[in-house]
Amino acid sequence: MEQLPVVLVVDGASEACHSVCQFLTGQYRLLTADTVEQCLIAAMQKPELILLNMALLDDSDISVWQQLKSNPETQNIPVLALVNDDGEGLTMLDSGAADFVCKPIQAVILKARVATHIQLQSQGNKLNFLALHDQLTGLYNRHFLVERAHQSLSKIQRHQTALSIVLLDLDGFRHINDFNGHHVGDLVLQIVSKLLQESFRKEDVVARMGGEEFVILMESGIEEVLDKTESVRQLLQNLKPMGLPLTGSFGVVNVNADNLDFSHLMLLADEAVYKAKADGRNCIVCYDQGHYLSQTSH
Repeated sequence: MEQLPVVLVVDGASEACHSVCQFLTGQYRLLTADTVEQCLIAAMQKPELILLNMALLDDSDISVWQQLKSNPETQNIPVLALVNDDGEGLTMLDSGAADFVCKPIQAVILKARVATHIQLQSQGNKLNFLALHDQLTGLYNRHFLVERAHQSLSKIQRHQTALSIVLLDLDGFRHINDFNGHHVGDLVLQIVSKLLQESFRKEDVVARMGGEEFVILMESGIEEVLDKTESVRQLLQNLKPMGLPLTGSFGVVNVNADNLDFSHLMLLADEAVYKAKADGRNCIVCYDQGHYLSQTSH
């Protein structure tokens, strides 16, 4: 069952917002907040739209705009201001509101404005998803991976955090495509992607580089990364998607402050995968402190 879009109505105790809730009931799932503080907390649930009664705010509360826009979790949520007249509405547009509706609230106008902005929000979310994700597997794409990698490498400089790069290349994948067809190969990639998503933590970045190559960024110590990679290697070996034998060669790079060039780190990971292939495939090779070390015997 498709879920209703969520609308946050701020100043839900007022007469104007009571009418708003009546007009929108049944078409949307409504959240209410009676104060600016409640608004900021409720906005963390990421509603599709915030309806904010400007009568609730005084001069000290106007910073609610800055607080919503400065938080990455809420900065893209459109705010529709409920105002007394067009002049106040134009002021709110200048302050960052997406739109406004004048009181007294007319149901037909309110419904049209709300529907328009929720549709725009939905379309924007879809475009953002397509820009950052691989269309076949739903994993993050190369563009997102590079952006997140640079952020993680910057954290190493500032806070000496841990970071490892795991490069996975599926063994013999060309054989699967050649003998079973590309439609089967695509299904295998989707099944492997699901395994990777379920195996790594939410905070880890799992991306498809293209073809049968995947990259995982883990802000963890090298021992934890190697344990997790070995676990995934075994899961992949036992996966048998559609009855097909499948394994992977893994290259792991332990990142340190002496080398923060992502392109070079990826070359090191690629070299580790090459050595894993040469060692018989279905194994892990780790680059750490200038040395390549085989981690798996099978």
